[in-house]
Parts: sequence; structure tokens; C-alpha cells
Amino acid sequence: MVVVRLPTGVVSLRSPETGRNVLCALKHSIRSREPARGAGAIPFGIAPIDHALGGGLARAALHEVAACGESALAAATQFALGLASQAQESRTVVWIAEEIGLRENGAPYGPGLDDLGFRPERLVTVAVAKPRDVLGAMEEALRCRAVAVVIGEIRSARLDLVASRRLSLAAGHRDVCAFLLRTAPGTDASAAATRWTVAGARSRTNAAGPGPARLSVLLTRNRHGPVGSWTLEWHRGERRFDLAPSVSQPVADAALNRPHRAPAFGA
Repeated sequence: MVVVRLPTGVVSLRSPETGRNVLCALKHSIRSREPARGAGAIPFGIAPIDHALGGGLARAALHEVAACGESALAAATQFALGLASQAQESRTVVWIAEEIGLRENGAPYGPGLDDLGFRPERLVTVAVAKPRDVLGAMEEALRCRAVAVVIGEIRSARLDLVASRRLSLAAGHRDVCAFLLRTAPGTDASAAATRWTVAGARSRTNAAGPGPARLSVLLTRNRHGPVGSWTLEWHRGERRFDLAPSVSQPVADAALNRPHRAPAFGA
């Protein structure tokens, strides 16, 4: 329970000055419950992103991950699960989605989770009927001591600010990371610490075929620092994201073995 101490000497609540004091006291009380910047962060291991986030992705907070469109939902899902896999813990990860979403978009795939370094037995999938049920189930899961990460997938175009605030406070109370996976970017007010928009990007190709998966990631909201955009590449061996090289193909083919000097012109 949060107790707000009003300034002494307050007589009438109708005074404009009193209203400002009450508002400041409320803001101070709410901010005092939020985790400190960089405390319990999940680092990307990528210097410019970790610097923008103040050390990494805040663990005890709510984060929104939105696909740039319906076709990019797989990329956004990989991004959210990739970040969840970086929380090196044995506790459970809860995935909550609408039944219609699971039918249309499918559920997380076991071999794909292995590729992310994510043990499938850690994942618990919950199917609900409506978007508000997703939010309610997320809040309940965030209160469970056995849970490390909660991911909720919603298809609703708008999100209630009060609901997002409740999720943010619940995540901070139990030191649990919460991801709200959306099928489209949200423009509504939100209490999320960060907002990301994710799309697929063209991967490198070589003689063996397509290279590692790439994501185009846009950080549109950051409560603790600047925003930015990056192209990330998933490394299967190291099982983490890294910045994609700026040049996708060599400028020129490798030189062939030429043990003998070529004859001079006109010889």
C-alpha cells in the first residue's frame, strides 16, 4: 500500500497550490516504487543499445514489442523470446495469448525455442478468450514467485493506460520482466518503460544459403534515455543478438591462387 503524505498546513483542497502539491506528492510516491535505472537489467551485449537503456533492458518493468504489421509478427515474437532467453534463470516463462491469435499465428515452436537457447520446458502457454483476459492473466502471473518473464500477446488496437500501469507496478513489485507483444504499433498512452517496433530484415546470403536471421528494430519510447534504430542479427552459436554488419556481401571475390607471375603485356 502506498501512503501519500500531504504537506503540512493544508487547509483547503480547492486551492490550486494545494492541488499541485498533492500531484507532486503522488508522482514522488509512484516513482519511489519504480526500479532504479540499470538495476537488475538484462544486457543486450551491444554497446549503443545498452548505453541508451542505461545498462540494459530493465527487468522489473513492462516493455511493449510491436510488429510493424501482421506479417512481421514472427520477427517481433523472435525479438521478445530472444530477450526473454537472456534472463539466465530456471524460473518459468509464461506466454499468454488469445485463442484466435494462437489459431491464426501459431504457438511458439519447440525447435525454434532451442535455437534461441530457450528450454521449451520453461515455457507455459495460456490461451484466453479476449484481450482483457490477456491483461488480467498477465497481472496474476506477474505476482507468482515461480515466474521470471511474462509475455502477453494482444491483437487489440488500443490499450488502457490504467491496465498498463497495473502491469508495470506488478512487474516492479515481484522483479519480473513483462513483455506486451502487439500485432501493430500502439499510439495510445502507456506506462511501459520501452516501446519497440520490429520488422524482418534481409539476411546475408552465401554459398550455403541464407545467413542468420536479421531484425530491423526501432526503439520509439525510452523512459530513461534516447531512442534509436538498429539492425540486429541472431547468432546461433553465442545465442544472442548482435549488430548486423553494414556490408552484407564482400566488395570483391577472393583472389585465386596465382603462383606464377602473369606474362608482361606484348611478350
